[in-house]
Amino acid sequence: MKILSTLGWKDYELFDSGNGMRFERFGPYKTVRPDPQAIWQPKQFASWQQADVQYIRTVKDQGQWKFKRAIPEKWKMSWKDVSFWARLTSFKHTGVFPEQSLQWEWMENVIANRVKQSHKNKIATLTPSPRNDNPKVLNLFAYTGIASIVAAQAGAAVTHVDSSKPSISWARENQMISGLKDKPIRWILDDCLKFVEREIRRGATYDGIIMDPPVYGHGANGQIWKFSEHFPKLMADVAKLLSKTPLFVIVNAYAISSSSLMLENVLRDYLPTGSTEVGELCLEETIGKRLLSTGMFVRWSK
Repeated sequence: MKILSTLGWKDYELFDSGNGMRFERFGPYKTVRPDPQAIWQPKQFASWQQADVQYIRTVKDQGQWKFKRAIPEKWKMSWKDVSFWARLTSFKHTGVFPEQSLQWEWMENVIANRVKQSHKNKIATLTPSPRNDNPKVLNLFAYTGIASIVAAQAGAAVTHVDSSKPSISWARENQMISGLKDKPIRWILDDCLKFVEREIRRGATYDGIIMDPPVYGHGANGQIWKFSEHFPKLMADVAKLLSKTPLFVIVNAYAISSSSLMLENVLRDYLPTGSTEVGELCLEETIGKRLLSTGMFVRWSK
């Protein structure tokens, strides 16, 4: 079992957590928002009064932001050389999942190494470079697309699939603000299961596949997604899309009543022999140094 823990970076940090909440900084703005796992006591609750905005839960998963200071509708954040827009959404998120930064870094290195090795092989064999030599990466349930942008910058040709038109628009804005408009990213508004089925019929293959499936959701045409029911079927289909020289499969899961071992067992049902890492995605507090688990993951590499 592996813990991927990030202390944050220049544009993000988790200051403190507790009482079912977390106190964070996204770029220049400090936020307080719910986290049901943080049932412990905050270390420095008095400092939380410095927050610019707090998300107040009203009923079930609904709520609203209470502003203490003026905040723009969106603001720029960066990770390494990649930039993206943060926004306060009605469902408490900002469009940025900072715990994923270690996944971005791992994926970036794997893709860059494949590109570098490919170039060395061409030089050694004096083989002309084909037009589409980039490793192909498929990002399913891709949301605001930071992983897509990172993969494209590292040298991949990316297919980004999400069933939400606003999310795809947001992801395209992130591509533009990163200065990567000429990078090969294909934007697909579709139900992920249906898209994968069509790609199988078309004979498409990918070297890397990323998935962030929700517990429950709707496709572009109202299709119902239930993780426990549909994830094994999706994995069976995804395995058919892997190229003959695959690089990785990454699955991140949030708010699922199960363990990361479940993810590992499902992947092992369908993927060829390779290296598998499984565990939790965590954020480390800058004040108390405690770890806050945000989700679970499994990643497979050949």
